[in-house]
Amino acid sequence: MSSLRASTMFLVAFFLSVLTEIAHGQMTNKAPSRWIDGKAIDQGIAYFLMLVALLVTFLVH
Repeated sequence: MSSLRASTMFLVAFFLSVLTEIAHGQMTNKAPSRWIDGKAIDQGIAYFLMLVALLVTFLVH
């Protein structure tokens, strides 16, 4: 069971590091805007749902 937890924590850490890298790269390329970027919100929701689906499939399998 501890290897399952370790693998899950590794995957979560990997995806969170990738998401922070992407967010940091996007913020440095353009000036901050007063408007909420709908595309970025949709992409963030999609990443989150893919992570949840991956974790559910990993735990069910």
